[in-house]
Amino acid sequence: MPDTDIPADRLHQLVLSQLDDDQAQEIVSIPLAGKSSIADHMIVATGRSTRQVASMAQKLAERIKQEGFGNARVEGLPTADWVLIDAGDVVVHLFRPEVRSFYNLERMWGFGDEKPAASGTA
Repeated sequence: MPDTDIPADRLHQLVLSQLDDDQAQEIVSIPLAGKSSIADHMIVATGRSTRQVASMAQKLAERIKQEGFGNARVEGLPTADWVLIDAGDVVVHLFRPEVRSFYNLERMWGFGDEKPAASGTA
């Protein structure tokens, strides 16, 4: 079992657990340590509707605060097509399905099951 005494790892587990409780779909965790200085983990997840995306974002920000990790910055809440929650060591992107497909963050970070561009698919 990984060492969850590190605050970034505890925050990461908290976020994954909360998203699972809120029935987020297609949760992907991308390790950023050593790749980027913006965070240690990036989590990408999908909600079924703008209402679910907004609800998940609000609940997650509140839970992060309640657990003592401070105030997370939340961007994109009014439209809730793509909501970014910046909790410091963990950055969370919540999308509606069509918006997630369009931006395809997993591919940008070189992560996921996408086929390489050389295989004839773009």
